[in-house]
Amino acid sequence: MKRLRILKQFMRKNLLRYFTAIAFSGIAVLFSIISPMVISFTVDSVIGSEPINLPGWLMNIVENYGGREALRENLWILGVIFVLLTLITGVFQYLRGRWISISTENGAKNIRDAIYDHLQHMEYHEHVKSQTGDLTQRSTADVETTRNFLAGQLPQVGEIIINVTLTLITMLSINVGLTLYSLCVIPFIFIASAVFFAKVRKVFRQVEQSDSELHTTLQENLTGVRVVKAFGRQSYEIDKFSEKNRKHKDNVKKLIDTMSWYWSMSDLLCMAQAALVLFIAISWASSGRITLGTVILFTVYIRNLIWPIRHLGRVISDMGQAFVAFDRIIEILDKPVEPKEANGLTPEIKGNIIFKNVSFQYPDGTSPLKDISFEVKQGQTVGILGPTGCGKSSLMHLLVRLFDYNEGAILLDGYELKDIDKKWLRSHIGIVLQEPFLFSKTVLENIRIANPKAARQEIENAARTAAIHESIMSFEKGYDTLVGEKGVTLSGGQVQRVAIARTVLKDHPILIFDDSLSAVDMETDLMIREALKERSKGVTTFIISHRINTLAQADLIIVIDKGRIIQKGIHDELIREQGMYYRIWAAQSDED
Repeated sequence: MKRLRILKQFMRKNLLRYFTAIAFSGIAVLFSIISPMVISFTVDSVIGSEPINLPGWLMNIVENYGGREALRENLWILGVIFVLLTLITGVFQYLRGRWISISTENGAKNIRDAIYDHLQHMEYHEHVKSQTGDLTQRSTADVETTRNFLAGQLPQVGEIIINVTLTLITMLSINVGLTLYSLCVIPFIFIASAVFFAKVRKVFRQVEQSDSELHTTLQENLTGVRVVKAFGRQSYEIDKFSEKNRKHKDNVKKLIDTMSWYWSMSDLLCMAQAALVLFIAISWASSGRITLGTVILFTVYIRNLIWPIRHLGRVISDMGQAFVAFDRIIEILDKPVEPKEANGLTPEIKGNIIFKNVSFQYPDGTSPLKDISFEVKQGQTVGILGPTGCGKSSLMHLLVRLFDYNEGAILLDGYELKDIDKKWLRSHIGIVLQEPFLFSKTVLENIRIANPKAARQEIENAARTAAIHESIMSFEKGYDTLVGEKGVTLSGGQVQRVAIARTVLKDHPILIFDDSLSAVDMETDLMIREALKERSKGVTTFIISHRINTLAQADLIIVIDKGRIIQKGIHDELIREQGMYYRIWAAQSDED
């Protein structure tokens, strides 16, 4: 029921066209059943001497034009009728195919739009634990599988039902005994189809899973190609891909074996059924129980009856694959999204921030932050220091509400952070990550993302602030240089500086640098910080770094360890305390 409800939602404005197309399919089937009757009538009652048995209105037409003799002399008329009936069948089949294609393409577009929209609003922790390759496959291959089912297999179910029903009624009206012989194998085909469906659905899920793992492995390898080459891991990556590929091959082979078993069994049953009917029909015709025209009709109708039922097995197998694919789509759509905040506040944000006894726990139960308290005035710079995994980035995630804290309070300009609209909040906070993402666009386009209306001069000024302008101008095409996916054509430091330029292009009252100067040298680090200080006066700035020199001039330095603040103050105060800050400073001073 859930699948039907969601499919109905995706097909919404296309349902009428979709079901009309199935109705066209029924009309095409009706004319395809009538067409053989013209041949049977010609053989029995025109060429032969069987009595003409037609509906009253047709009998009147035949008699008015000269009866049997006239038809014998003008057999081309019956040929034209047969061609017209076949032509009408073709027209309705065309209309059926066209309308089905239009409605299902629209439905598939709605599914893709819904998935993409859902991914944009999905909770951050769901993205963290999801694999990119798997999400990509669900958004593309699984949608295409669903579309193929809606466009092909599902309408065929309706067509098969209509075809079998009309054919069976026609056959019963012609000869009940021969019709019963025509049905004797059908129960066995249905049993084989039911067993096949139960097996193939399980195998399809295994194929989908192994295909997803294969996509993920390929995506990770291509994304991390520089790391692979730098550490000489090509052989390891090849072996890993080969193992995933072997597993996928084995699952596909299992699927092929299962399908081969069914097709062989169903073909044998269908051919045996056709042979049985043909043998009995010929025997009865020889003894005069039925006419030659009836043999011709049953030869055609047995195909209309048996082969669609046999084809039902293929439809069932595709249905199993489609159910697996659609269930994987639903799994994405069932993942929680960030709740809409209809009454979220949109206050003027200046940058006064207070953390009061803030504690945070991830959905898996881990607690990266405990009892965090500090205060920041507008325009101050806050340095954050601590070992890897101590909770530094989690602290900033709370500030931009990628996660919401469990205990305590965060006040922004006097407003409770949870009461402020998320979109409004994030539009006022600029953040540069340690591993920033650059799109496969030009340098200019990557910087301009933050402010699409920014003038060229504004972009260049932002690049100068990030100490990247001179490097950009040294490129052959300058700002029009195409950046590879994730910035692979740039060095790590250049990627970070382009990301900094992108962030400072838009005036934010709050800036966060999450270890985003780690890939630049000390001199460039100082240049960027001095330029930022000059450009961003009055802006509250958070700098996460492992370098004491980067943090030393901050108005407040916070030292975090195991999720708790163990020290806070300015540089000179923390040096005198001789705690963790002092030990890191001493170690870095010795290195210098």
